[in-house]
Amino acid sequence: MKRRLFLQVPLLAPFLTAYAQTRQGQSPQKGFVVKSGQDRRQEELLIMGGQFDCKVSGRDTNGALCIYDTIRQEKGGPAYHFHYSQDEYFYVIKGEFTVKVGDDIFNLKAGDLAFAPRKVPHAFAKTSDGEAQMLVMFQPAGTMEDFFKQMAKLGKEIPKDQEKRLKKLWADHGMQIVGPPLKF
Repeated sequence: MKRRLFLQVPLLAPFLTAYAQTRQGQSPQKGFVVKSGQDRRQEELLIMGGQFDCKVSGRDTNGALCIYDTIRQEKGGPAYHFHYSQDEYFYVIKGEFTVKVGDDIFNLKAGDLAFAPRKVPHAFAKTSDGEAQMLVMFQPAGTMEDFFKQMAKLGKEIPKDQEKRLKKLWADHGMQIVGPPLKF
């Protein structure tokens, strides 16, 4: 190796390392399909009265976005909470939901979308009879996938007194519970 090149290699090492790390964390260069009723990672997550299927993983987007399709049987939803670092979107496909964001209450039907900015308390509740379906999106993804996996370990029903029982789990994933679930 020539002396000049030998001296330049240590100067390039940090840039080459950063480049390699960026390449490993890039979004896929190909599209993908996740079929109806299936999860991106073939996991079955039964949580809070519904089935949660990850359609777009944070691993797919280098942490920029995570999307879950939730098909819900039970009425109700999560405790009133906020995310320190994620915006959350609710897009109703079937049925009816009530979404509270800050002091505003929105009654959503198929085709409606509600937005909950980070650090603003929010909650949703399925309010219609029968099956309902909603896409829930988090931007950036944060640790929401791990959160849902941990929630699935607690059972498929909506936990009673969740605002007391689940505070630590939520806090461990960048959220804070600030009140009970919505009453409908």
